[in-house]
Amino acid sequence: MIRLRKPLSYYKEKYGTYLYGLNKLYLLMEKQHNRGQEGAGLGCVSIHTQPGNEYIFRERGLGSGAISEIFGKVRSQISEAVMGGTRESELPFVGEAYMGHLRYSTTGKSGISYVHPFLRRNNWKSRNLLLCGNFNMTNVDEIFNDIVSQGQHPRVYSDTVILLEQLGQSLDKANQRLYDEYHRQGLDGKALTEMIEDNLDIREVLQRPSGTWDGGYAMCGITGSGDMFVMRDPHGIRPAFYYCDDEIFVAASERPVIQTTMRVEVDQVKELTPGSAVIVNKRGDVEVSKILDELDNRRCSFERIYFSRGSDADIYEERKRLGRNLAGKILKAVDYDVDHTIFSFIPNTAEIAYIGMVEGINDYQRSQQISQILELDSNAADFEHKLKSIMAHKLRIEKIAIKDIKLRTFITEGKSRNDLAAHVYDVTYGQVKAGVDNLVVIDDSIVRGTTLKQSIIRILDRLHPKKIVIVSSSPQVRYPDYYGIDMSRMAEFCAFRAAIALLKERGMDGVIDCVYAKCKAQQDFKKEDVVNHVTEIYAPFTDEEISAKIAEMIKDVDINASVELIYQSTEGLHKSIPNCPGDWYFTGDYPTPGGNKMVNKAFINWYEGNPDKR
Repeated sequence: MIRLRKPLSYYKEKYGTYLYGLNKLYLLMEKQHNRGQEGAGLGCVSIHTQPGNEYIFRERGLGSGAISEIFGKVRSQISEAVMGGTRESELPFVGEAYMGHLRYSTTGKSGISYVHPFLRRNNWKSRNLLLCGNFNMTNVDEIFNDIVSQGQHPRVYSDTVILLEQLGQSLDKANQRLYDEYHRQGLDGKALTEMIEDNLDIREVLQRPSGTWDGGYAMCGITGSGDMFVMRDPHGIRPAFYYCDDEIFVAASERPVIQTTMRVEVDQVKELTPGSAVIVNKRGDVEVSKILDELDNRRCSFERIYFSRGSDADIYEERKRLGRNLAGKILKAVDYDVDHTIFSFIPNTAEIAYIGMVEGINDYQRSQQISQILELDSNAADFEHKLKSIMAHKLRIEKIAIKDIKLRTFITEGKSRNDLAAHVYDVTYGQVKAGVDNLVVIDDSIVRGTTLKQSIIRILDRLHPKKIVIVSSSPQVRYPDYYGIDMSRMAEFCAFRAAIALLKERGMDGVIDCVYAKCKAQQDFKKEDVVNHVTEIYAPFTDEEISAKIAEMIKDVDINASVELIYQSTEGLHKSIPNCPGDWYFTGDYPTPGGNKMVNKAFINWYEGNPDKR
């Protein structure tokens, strides 16, 4: 989100262009490309446009190249307008307020109609609304039924559309209240409209519907008259940061992109308080306003592990700690034989955790060297030789796994497709001593295990290591997410499949049936009364038992090396990321009641033979 706080002529004079805001938006979106490659969209509002001219502009595109596509289209529209004689200050996409969004699907639906921003049109500027965000609501049914009961007829059943209509209705009511008030005072026509636009209370607009929301969200909106807001859920599940000076207001999901784009220091970028909204009115005045009471801190830890950019100062250190915390488990797995172990990582998001892992192993190596040195007789004739021998031991760190291509699905036959999948990664040859060396490879997370089975373990085995140790810097992902990251089906999780396999192997099928019965019995309960019974699937087993079963499941019979899987513990997670304790992916401890209801529903779908149903 961008709001220019000076007249457009100011930016033309100082920066030489009316496109200052648009150019900044492009940088912000490119630097957050990691947050979504399925599509992109941008919106712009020009506040001072005269009647009869467009004042809301929107462009959307699909695919990983959507940013370049939509900005290319925008540039073309601007060029055509220039050639047509349009004044610079009145060109399309020249305005005071901008929003950009990168799509990461959480619904399984695709197509241009699902790409943000969404737009609600009206002939009154202050009743128009552009909406985008990083969010998922767990109680869409409740919200949908509520607005239908009021007489509305939403065109699409999705949380984004439903929220757009809900907020739109609240915006209409706020407009109508002001209209009635000023009309009673004798105002009419353009003067009345301007009074509405100047006095619209966005806080009121947000408070009315937000009390019904159950989910994680960082939600952004712009009215046609230029009011802007960014609101964050009361648990702080989804991230939101902002920066403001006398020229510009900027908001984004991540702090470092604002720092880099605006060339400001870390302490100049503020984190939006959970439950609050930062509101910029038509005049450009900025205010942070409490909309909902801030609830217990459930900031998402998986954001920090995987989704966010590692260039954030705090996230960088957190990911290093995640890797360092695993050093003890890794050393035990290779029987402390550091000399015959190569340490590597799976590109690209695991690289920082890898640095931390190496630091932890190095600490062990140094402590061993110090102990050996202290045992030496400094007066012995071979002292220097032995000392040099001890100091010659160095950690073997290599880039073994190489991400070679992005898998394309133009080959659809099962066997051929699997063969393609096996070549998504390649390896560096000549570093592993066949039958002698262990190979330790760290990844940021192991969720489905598919790539491990079809590609990574196979290509690593080509190097003929004695043992392959796959390390996950995150704990076992056991439960779906319903707050904005696309992990919503039980069967996707290798930890779940492993637990089910263990239950069946040990004659404990009754646990599966019992959990289903309990979930089924709660189907019609209010979300506040629902208990997450899926935790009982994992309860009989230790983390190590489940890890061992996953390792067994992902190792095909033609793999020669032994394979061990090491996961981060939840204790290690909290120690590494102390300020973001949201761990429902790993523990099933959902931050909102809707999460419990949704996870039980996911289990029911799986049990009843509908594993792909959401």
